[in-house]
Amino acid sequence: MEEKKEQYGLKWLTPGFFVTGWPKFFELEKNILPIWLLIILSFGVLQDESTRETVAWMALVVIMRRVIVGGLCLSTKRLDGQTVLITGANTGIGRETALDLSARGAKIIMGCRDTKKAEKVAQEIKNQTGGDVDVFSLDLSSLNSVREFAKEVKSRHSRIHMLINNAGIMATPKSTTEDGHDITMCTNHLGPFLLTCLLLPLLHHSEPGRIISIASMEHWRGKIHLDNFNFSKGPYNRMNVYASSKLANMLFARQLAQELKGTNIQAFSVHPGATQSELARSLPIPLSTIWAKGSHLFIKSTTEGAQTTIYCATEASQDPLIHFADCTVGNPSPQARDDALALKVWELSETLVGLSK
Repeated sequence: MEEKKEQYGLKWLTPGFFVTGWPKFFELEKNILPIWLLIILSFGVLQDESTRETVAWMALVVIMRRVIVGGLCLSTKRLDGQTVLITGANTGIGRETALDLSARGAKIIMGCRDTKKAEKVAQEIKNQTGGDVDVFSLDLSSLNSVREFAKEVKSRHSRIHMLINNAGIMATPKSTTEDGHDITMCTNHLGPFLLTCLLLPLLHHSEPGRIISIASMEHWRGKIHLDNFNFSKGPYNRMNVYASSKLANMLFARQLAQELKGTNIQAFSVHPGATQSELARSLPIPLSTIWAKGSHLFIKSTTEGAQTTIYCATEASQDPLIHFADCTVGNPSPQARDDALALKVWELSETLVGLSK
């Protein structure tokens, strides 16, 4: 892959950004903007501001929220006849992605650890879209669960057109899985890596296909230590481990694109942006409480956070770009663009999950 052709960068915030997507923006913000405008109006009354000043502040808040919400997927593309497998689709971005793609006609396979909650969400999606939604048990922190999940999916489905590796955890206390791996690294990277490899035959059988991995801008802070991949040695910082797992996601998507050259399957990594989701449930108090109660005013909703995933599922083209954010080209770190490191992480991951070529 020629680096000069990738031309990554923060390309979404352009003059054109502010002239498109407003109807969808106001639709998505119908529960947030009224709160902000009421706050501004109340503050204006208390401060005895003029109407002009209050309106100016309101306009500024609308623009601020438009920038926070970022890129929006405006595609109307249908996905009739396609089967989409989404991990962690019972909550947050995964749920909103499943709802949107089901409304486009796709059959949805949900791989979730909490199947009781997933069945409830699946029924809600069916009621809203009339679509076909299946639920399977999947715990990405257990390689055995991943293998059983893949086996069951293969027994019931002959084709998968799209795999969305959405499930993940953040800031989880240090813990070792039954396979001896760090729980964050296994849930966020090794589990999805194994799942993708096991399901590739179904994707090849269904070409054209797409594989989308949810990463994060946090990957910029991540470090890959090939001799300490599971953070078993040295100090353990939850957010650093999370950042490193997201860097692993980026490198995985990069090498996956190389592995899939010559096929009609595209690989993407996605930065959804700071989003109101359950990812922050493991943050220490009071951060988790603040995030749950007030962060929705300053970050994206789950529907807004799902926009880039939906964009990559419907419109994005990999050639030669891999990483996306705000429905356009993203900005991966230099380490995330290291082809040699991507190959080493791939080979190490094969060893750690028990795969061999």
